[in-house]
Amino acid sequence: MVDPPLVRICDLAGRPRGAGFAADDRGTVVTSHEAVDGLGRVVLHAPDGSGTCVVGPESVVELPEADLALVRTEGLGVAPVPVAASGTPAAGAYVRIPASGWREARVLGHAEVTYAASGRRHVLDGALELAVGTAGADALLRGGGAAGGPVVDARTGAVVAVLGTALDAGHSVAGCAVPLRAAAAADPYGPLADLLARNEATVPAYGPDLNLAGVLQVAAVSVGSDGPGSGAGPEPVERPDVARELTEFGRGEASVVALVGEPGSGRTTELAAFAARRTDAPTLWLRGADLRGDDASVADAVERALERAGRIVAASREDGAPGGLSPERVATAARAAGRPLVLLLDGPEEMPPVLAHRLAAWSRGTERWLSRCGVRLVVACRGEYWEQAGTLFSAEALYGCVRLGDLTGEGARLARERFGIPAGALADRDAGHPLALRLLGEVRAAVPAGGPDGCPDRDEVFAAHLDLMCLRVAVRLAAPAGVRGSGVRRLAARVSGRLHEAARRSLGPGQGGLDRETFEELFPWGVLHGVSGWASAVLAEGLLVPAGAGYRFAHEEVADWIQGMHLDLDAALAALVFRRRGGDGGVPVPRHRAGPVVRALLLVGRERGSGELDLRLEELAGRVASGECAEASWWAAHLLRGVLLRVPDAGVHLSVLEELAERGVFGPGFWRALPVADEVRFELVRRLVVRDPEPGAGERHLDAVAEQLVAEPARVQRKLIRWFDDERVLPAMPDATVGTAAQALLHTHRHRDVDDLIEALVDCGHARAVELLGTLADEEPSAVCRAVERWARDERGDRRGAAVSFGLRVAGRVTLEVDLGLLRRAALALLARPGDGALHGGALALLLREPGCCGGSSGAARWGFSRSSPRP
Repeated sequence: MVDPPLVRICDLAGRPRGAGFAADDRGTVVTSHEAVDGLGRVVLHAPDGSGTCVVGPESVVELPEADLALVRTEGLGVAPVPVAASGTPAAGAYVRIPASGWREARVLGHAEVTYAASGRRHVLDGALELAVGTAGADALLRGGGAAGGPVVDARTGAVVAVLGTALDAGHSVAGCAVPLRAAAAADPYGPLADLLARNEATVPAYGPDLNLAGVLQVAAVSVGSDGPGSGAGPEPVERPDVARELTEFGRGEASVVALVGEPGSGRTTELAAFAARRTDAPTLWLRGADLRGDDASVADAVERALERAGRIVAASREDGAPGGLSPERVATAARAAGRPLVLLLDGPEEMPPVLAHRLAAWSRGTERWLSRCGVRLVVACRGEYWEQAGTLFSAEALYGCVRLGDLTGEGARLARERFGIPAGALADRDAGHPLALRLLGEVRAAVPAGGPDGCPDRDEVFAAHLDLMCLRVAVRLAAPAGVRGSGVRRLAARVSGRLHEAARRSLGPGQGGLDRETFEELFPWGVLHGVSGWASAVLAEGLLVPAGAGYRFAHEEVADWIQGMHLDLDAALAALVFRRRGGDGGVPVPRHRAGPVVRALLLVGRERGSGELDLRLEELAGRVASGECAEASWWAAHLLRGVLLRVPDAGVHLSVLEELAERGVFGPGFWRALPVADEVRFELVRRLVVRDPEPGAGERHLDAVAEQLVAEPARVQRKLIRWFDDERVLPAMPDATVGTAAQALLHTHRHRDVDDLIEALVDCGHARAVELLGTLADEEPSAVCRAVERWARDERGDRRGAAVSFGLRVAGRVTLEVDLGLLRRAALALLARPGDGALHGGALALLLREPGCCGGSSGAARWGFSRSSPRP
């Protein structure tokens, strides 16, 4: 054990007054009151003579009632020492004290002592009585130089008390010391208690004295070693909505939250950002690949993560490996400090298949442990995994699910700016995709010409990035061997070939990774093709990364993409969908392994055309609701969803979409995100609304349409008006049809853009449009007046006729002068057209209905009446 550094305390003349120790990261030194009593200025020296600090009385907090003093120093540069959390040592315990050098002492017991200072006597209860050898006894006498020195637990090295040479026990004793925890407890809100709280939070202690600072240090090492690291790229774009949800989770009572997103959506990035925001609270990073088949709960993985972090901490400590790092003790220390331990589980899909088959039992054990120890768990995973795993936790334990998608709006623009990607340099559909942006940024930074030509989509970005990484690996391999020019290019081609072979082999049983033997066969540590170091080169460039006992591709989405190229699609679809029967006894393929199958289907459309893909999708659509096997139906629906949301234009598969709409297979979110023209989308939703549940019983397509109507009224109003002639009854609302529901929506949300709505209705001419216009004349007379004034000047005769019809209807309800003025101008505009004689009577009636008609307007009315009346 390494003895703590001592601060020497002197007066201005250089006479020794005692010793002390630093107790926090602010340079606060703890000593005895007798060491500073009566000094105008205090001189403090660092133990190695490297620093000296002189302070005045304003920097000294005197605590004579405890024979202690706290001295605030600057620039002394002394490492702080942890204070024991276990309180006062029992009689018979061994400690170490600085008495003419560090030496061992024994605690004889506890006694009441007195301390006299400034003419007052203070009684201290529970002081330590110490026994020490003759060589150290003289130093413990008053003026012997030991005053203020720390009393250190001989087992842990933490400070338990402060030596006092002026303490009177009333009987002969070698030395006495003031226990720090007991002194702080006497004044829980005093300066000593505050200092000890800072000590717990900033000075790491382990073993029996494990404190918050120790937990924070180990947790930071865990995130730094097991997490993704900061990398050399630009700072990620903050997602305020995700940050807000995770912060609320941390403050609440729930113990589990899921961060769900497709591969490449930034799940790991958001976990890292969450950990970075929690620097003052402990966070441990766990990976699914680090779980083991026999784990009973997440606590087993936490124990291994703490062991790994503890070994790293031990390498930087002179006192050896930190002890007391059991998951329960770490969680208890964090909870006692009011900062609960949070576990970040990234990629649980990579857990061993044996554990995946025991997922229910593991989840129950995890929930019990989280609840017992006050620990929180954030699971970052694919939607397919959480669809099943989320049902294994109780409602009380679950916070919910935080969904991640592509960046949008300002967030996407900022990300492109940070990655150096100009507008239009990436296909519109991928312009906010986090992984595509990152990889394209790397390609553009590495290639002098600025990256791929034109406006690449996500697949083209992945291909360009893979080529770049293969070339970088080849350069690493070539340099030691002296290979140059075309030889490097040939090496890059060989690297590419072996990566594709790795993708093919990772399609076998398992979670999409390579075992160690396969990896070393493809990328040996030794010589291959005349160059050595394949494994180290591939790992150094980050193409593949360690995952548990094996290796995997660094990016999940890239893995899906490259594995999809090598998948036997017919065999996969036969096994997953077409030949599957309920209860066939086979081991099911994990649902989260759907990615390569979706990619293989997309590759069919890309290479063989949409017609070939359409045939595949029609076969899958036929199996969705067949009812033969629930698992087969799930796979069919999931593959359809994955493909249709990713094709450039799903409208070319209209027959498939219509079949799915008739069956009501997917919820509103799918149809809203579907890449089709608006006209196609609303016609499909028109088929779907008849399958809506009752209000409040689940997601409804009609509610989704209402949300879009509120958000973009001008775009949606005319689409809804086309539903007016649909007389199908809505089962959830037997008194309503599709047409009346559309009419009701338009009426309910009319305030968003009432002027455009009126224009759309008058264009329609349907009976329901006329009915709604009449209602608007009653409820929105000002808007109708504006429309009447516009229509009266319109070159279309039907519009001018509508001006008369609705002008007369609204005239009796108008009271505002501005509205009356609009009607007056409309009537005069109609009367100014000699060819519209059939409308003049209505226009004159409109003028004559004006309240208090007199003056110019009534004169015009009489003039118009005389011109239009036959002579006798």
